[in-house]
Amino acid sequence: MKSSSPILDNNHVKILIVEDEEKLAQHLKRGLQQEDYSVDYRLSGEEAEKYIYLNHESLDLIILDHMLPGKSGLEVCRAIRNQKITIPILMLTAKDATEDIIKGLDSGIDDYLTKPFSFEVMLARIRALLRRPRSKQYIFQELRSGNLVLNTVTRKVFYSGKEISLTLKEFNLLEYLMKSPNQVFEREDILEKIWDMNFDTFSNVVDVHIKNLRKKLKEVDSEEILETVRGVGYRFKA
Repeated sequence: MKSSSPILDNNHVKILIVEDEEKLAQHLKRGLQQEDYSVDYRLSGEEAEKYIYLNHESLDLIILDHMLPGKSGLEVCRAIRNQKITIPILMLTAKDATEDIIKGLDSGIDDYLTKPFSFEVMLARIRALLRRPRSKQYIFQELRSGNLVLNTVTRKVFYSGKEISLTLKEFNLLEYLMKSPNQVFEREDILEKIWDMNFDTFSNVVDVHIKNLRKKLKEVDSEEILETVRGVGYRFKA
């Protein structure tokens, strides 16, 4: 039976499920969609991190499994909290030991739900998390890495005190990569985020802007910080 909440308008709530058991992920997605939530899911920690970095501004809640292939749920949580992403996280776990719960809470988990669980209890936990006041995500004024400083307010970039003159797209591209240090981004992801439109898959607009950024960084004797990951895309080396 579909429940209702007089406090929240579920139509405007977007939830990400991170669960490696696809049948369970699909089951939870269907159930939450019946409650009028907008839901997507990912099956691994790496896929989830990439999705969150690209969609953090529109996400309202993450349902995160503890045991995931590759990166664990706790590792995913630490990674996104280190980037100042404050989306509420409800962790699903088969572990109910006090020590494990404390580790999770210290890593930035907001609430726990031990498997097996009642779907109605999950809905109640979700409503409780969504009612909590939440600070704005990505509250960055300055991004720093070594001698490189990018100020998001003044829109200026300096290396060892020398100002680097960047175009709007060059600045946005550098800012985007710096916010997720050592994270590899495909060209298509960068195009979607920075240019906000669908370019032809073979467009070299990203490569051209990376080349220009490298040239301007080299002019101020910067070390190599924009790395090409062959066949994939680019990353900012912290």
